[in-house]
Amino acid sequence: MSSKNQTIERSMSSFRLIFSIALVGLSTASPQLIGDDHPATDQPLINRGRIQLNLAGAEAIIAAAKQKASALKAKMNIAVVDDGGQMLAFARMDGARPASAATALTKAVSAATFRQETGPLRTKGEPDVLLNLSLQNAAASSGGKITALKGGVPIVVEGQVIGGVGIAGGTGEQDTEVAKSAYQSLLAALGGRK
Repeated sequence: MSSKNQTIERSMSSFRLIFSIALVGLSTASPQLIGDDHPATDQPLINRGRIQLNLAGAEAIIAAAKQKASALKAKMNIAVVDDGGQMLAFARMDGARPASAATALTKAVSAATFRQETGPLRTKGEPDVLLNLSLQNAAASSGGKITALKGGVPIVVEGQVIGGVGIAGGTGEQDTEVAKSAYQSLLAALGGRK
């Protein structure tokens, strides 16, 4: 047998040995490790009764945000995401800054995934400068996927965060006002449909 064939044969023998050991280990493993008909815990395996934001809801938020922005005579970018931060709907009003589009999406993602409004975090009513600087650094290192800018609001229905709305194009206060107004509009519409 040639040297090359001997090397291949030794490799195959090693593989067969490792594979056999793995099979023996699996066959003697605890049923909880490899699974059986009875879970190892009494905890539920899935969550039931989850509320999800759909496209119609996202579009209703967009429409309400455009109406509020127009009332403020502001041209804004509006993003709506689901609870995991995935975009459901987006609108850039005529004349809104294209550069603010990414900011609106980042605000929506931050609000949905952090489960709170975006903006400087306050401790005892005053902004914490060091905390906010660290958030800005985190935003930079995350590739711009989080922000501490005002204008992102989580969408909460029946105690569940189901998404986020992000507005960009005005001042931080205007962006927040439009986001909150759009969110409240959705809640008002849901009140009549339950």
